[in-house]
Parts: sequence; C-alpha cells; structure tokens
Amino acid sequence: MLNKLTTTAGEALRGTPWTVHPQPQMKRESWLNLNGDWDFSVDYEKKGSIRVPFCPESRLSGIGTHFDEGSLLCYNRSFRLPEGWDKGRVILHIGAADQRADVFVNGKPAGTHKGGYEAFAFDITAFLKEENHLQVCCFDDLQEQSYPYGKQTLNRGGMWYTPVSGIWQSVWLELVPERYIEKLHIENRGCSVKISIEPAMDGTVNVAGLGCFELQNGAVTIIPENPQLWSPENPYLYEFTIEAGEDRIESYFSIRALEIKKVGKYPRLCLNGKPYFFHGLLDQGYWPDGIFTPATPECYADDILMMKKLGFNTLRKHIKVEPEEFYYQCDKLGMIVFQDMVNNGDYNFLRDTALPTVGIQKLDDRKLHSDEVSRRRFLEGMKATVEQLHNHPCICYWTIFNEGWGQFDSDSVYEQLKALDDTRFIDATSGWFRRKKTDVDSRHVYFRKVKLTGDGVKPLVLSEFGGKTFKVEGHVFNPDKTYGYGGCDSLEGLNEAVAKMYLEEVLPCIRNGLCAAIYTQVSDVEDEINGLVTYDRKVEKMNPEKMLPIAAMLQQEAEK
Repeated sequence: MLNKLTTTAGEALRGTPWTVHPQPQMKRESWLNLNGDWDFSVDYEKKGSIRVPFCPESRLSGIGTHFDEGSLLCYNRSFRLPEGWDKGRVILHIGAADQRADVFVNGKPAGTHKGGYEAFAFDITAFLKEENHLQVCCFDDLQEQSYPYGKQTLNRGGMWYTPVSGIWQSVWLELVPERYIEKLHIENRGCSVKISIEPAMDGTVNVAGLGCFELQNGAVTIIPENPQLWSPENPYLYEFTIEAGEDRIESYFSIRALEIKKVGKYPRLCLNGKPYFFHGLLDQGYWPDGIFTPATPECYADDILMMKKLGFNTLRKHIKVEPEEFYYQCDKLGMIVFQDMVNNGDYNFLRDTALPTVGIQKLDDRKLHSDEVSRRRFLEGMKATVEQLHNHPCICYWTIFNEGWGQFDSDSVYEQLKALDDTRFIDATSGWFRRKKTDVDSRHVYFRKVKLTGDGVKPLVLSEFGGKTFKVEGHVFNPDKTYGYGGCDSLEGLNEAVAKMYLEEVLPCIRNGLCAAIYTQVSDVEDEINGLVTYDRKVEKMNPEKMLPIAAMLQQEAEK
C-alpha cells in the first residue's frame, strides 16, 4: 500500500497558492494572479473544484486522481479586471499545462498550445467584457509518445513516476501597453552583458550600482569595471529596470565566465577563469503532495539551501523544466544548474539501460527514432526550453539526450543547440551512445566502482553515479517495493558509504581529468529511496559535518 506522504508546506497550505510573480526576470507592476479554486470537469462531467496550479493527480489539487488517457480536462473560472485596466493590452499567461491546452475567453477561442513543459501566453484583449469567463481545456495522452513526457508513465514504479496532466504551473493576467516588450534577451559573455528586447525600441536600462545606459535599436552592451562575478560562493545579481516607450520591466543579470581550458594533461570546465569542480546532485523535481509542483515556491529555496549545507554547488535538473521561480532561487542563492531537455520517443530497457550499464555503449544514432513528428517535437521543445531559460545565470550546462532514450542524430542536434546558445557547455549524450559532437565526455556509472580517466580531448563529466539507499520508516512512499543502487542499514552506514564513494572513487578521478560528478539524487522519489533527504523533505539523511570537508577536498583537487 502506498503511503500518503505530505510536506510540511503542503500541510500548512491555506488560501491562494503561489502568489509570487511568475516571471522574476520580467516583472511588471500590473498583474493579476488567477491561481486558486477553479471549477473542474472531465469529459464534460463536473468533478467539483480544483486548486490551480496543482495537477489533478496530486492531493494538493483537491482531486488526487489520474483520469483515462485522452480525457478532456476542463478548467473554468470567472474574473473581473482590476480598476484601471481599461487601457493597453491584457495578456493571459499559463506557466505550463500538460499536454495540449485550448483556451476560451467568454466562449471564444483565444489560442491553443501543444507541449507540456513550456510557458505560453495569449493576447485576450479583444474578448474581454466587464464580467469574464475563462476556460482552459487540456488533453493529455501518454500512449502517444511524440510529445516530451519525461519520467511520467501509466504504470509507475522503479525509476518511473506518477503521470501528470492539466495545468501544473501558475495562471495569471498581465496589463501591458499597446506596444510593449515581448521578449527580453540577456547574453552573458565573460565580463560583458548584452541586453536586448523585442520588438526593438529605444529606451534606458538603469542598473543598480552601475548607472543608466541607452538602448539603441533595442540593445545595449554593458561592461562593468571591476565586475562582481557570479558563483555559488558569491551569487551576485545586478538588478535593473528597462523603460522603453510606455513599458517598464524589472529584471536582473549576473556576470560569470564559462570556458574549457587545458590545465596540465586534461581539459577542465572553468568558472570565472579557474578550474571548478561541479559537485552536484540529480534533481528530479517531484513532491509527494504536489507531484510536479511544490506546495509553495519557498520549497525550492529550502531544497537548494539544504543541499548547499552539504557542500553541493550544482543541481542537474533531470528531464523536467521547472517554473521560473526555481531558477530564480538558484540564481539568488547560488546553485549551478545542469539543465536537461525533456525526452520523448520510446524507451527500451534492454537497449537504453541494461546493455549500456554492462558496457555495450556504442550505437549509431543517425537512424534511431526516425519518426519525423517525434523528432520535430523534440526540437521544438528544446528550442522553447532554451528561449525560456536562457537569461538565468545559474544555468551553465545543457544536456540534450539522456542514456539513449529518444536519441537521434545527436551530432546534428548538438549543432542546432549550439546555434541557439553558444555561451554554455553542452552534453549531447549523457551516459552513453556518444558520437563526435559534444563539449564533454559524459559517463554514467552504476552497480560498479567509479574508475574513470579523461581522454585529454574533452572534459570528463560523471553525469550520474551513486545512489546508496536507506529506508527511513514512516517516510517511504512505497514500503513494499523500494528501489536503489545499494542498501545501507542505518543513517550512519549511509553517511559512511557515501563519503567512501567520494573519497575512494570520485576524488582520485579528479586527478585523471574528472570535472564534475552528479550523485543520484536530492530526494527520494516514489519507489526510489536513494535521496539525501526523504521524499517528504522531513528527514535529512546526510550529516553536513561529514560532507562539507569532502566538498572542500574535491575543489582543492580540481585546482591543482
């Protein structure tokens, strides 16, 4: 029997959830939060109310049920515009809805979006009245695998998790001028930052502590003297405002440099001119009561600070795109993000996991997953992910394909991603099935000791390894069937086993060119109990006094 685990934040949740501004890098004063209780129906049969932004499968939504694939999930609510919203344009924003969303305002179609992980918006000005009715109809079918779907499955268990559907991020309205800033692009290149807007307009960029700069044809390059460089140890944010025409937005940028340099025998991943050891954890982004969405945005900060307390400086966001608030907290608190693209296509256990794990890792991917629709939708999702997250300084690394799942023509896809963003490291094939074009040599090691040596050509990255397990009674989602990579019989034993892996396996590999190591994982997730904290975030399994000295040794070794 599955346990109904809850987080402390979920137990305390009252009133309207998620009241923070959903776009911390593009904030306007005039916005209206539409989160909270909506009328909910499935295939036109009323099911009562649902709490947005939680998926219907979650208990925090008030529903707690996954409906048949292909069901039509309809969300309905009424709203009035605030006083003074009678001029300009009104934009409806939805952070994410899985998988297809059709939006109607006062009975008229306002727009359609396909894809479950990207934010989208529609101008609804023409449809508005004094009293307004908003309907969002969502359609999701996991049996059709051409859309990115991540770790969702209809038959959860092991490393596959409960499916989600419907709206799972914030819904909100925004008042903008008739001509407004539709896109903001921040390009960080070492000691300079280029800020540009679309459509191109003249205006000013006022940076706190630096002064006012002129936008010319929608762009300006800022080169601060003696810049404060962003890092996990010093997560400095330059706050700024843009005024262009009648529009005004608040934002921030950071300055940090990413490069690959040869240090001694091996190429190294460098941050701000120095070799840096990316000491990280796999972060799946699941919660027992909200599934895809934590009870409050503060839960992200709690996770980040918990992992920093253990000495970690990196999170690999695994096959999921989070709300902007997650990346904002990483920017603000100082946590590097290795961001995965969300996989689609079919998964084959023998081809993608079993045989590669025992060493059969060569496969020509040019003809793999040849379905043109699936390929196109993956590339569309990749482009949307990069455009949505590009401005966040915490993101230092993109992962395209994970362990062969959905992988196709990775050399070509690498080139396409490089054209979208050449300012970050790119891992084309995390784990195996490596081809020619990638910035790093990326390996996964499970069920055996980590023993790796770089090839002297590309930086060596251990993009997954670990995961020792300990079953904390009363805090396990599925007590009858747990999953992991090596059991321990006590918290003390877990601490010793993890410390031993780092000291006896990871540390020696740094001398052989290793630049990053991503341990599996932040928290337990459903059947998986290899997290450093329980699924409900109530028991921290690891001792900071044990882990912090290890983090210092890893960085010291990287700098030699």
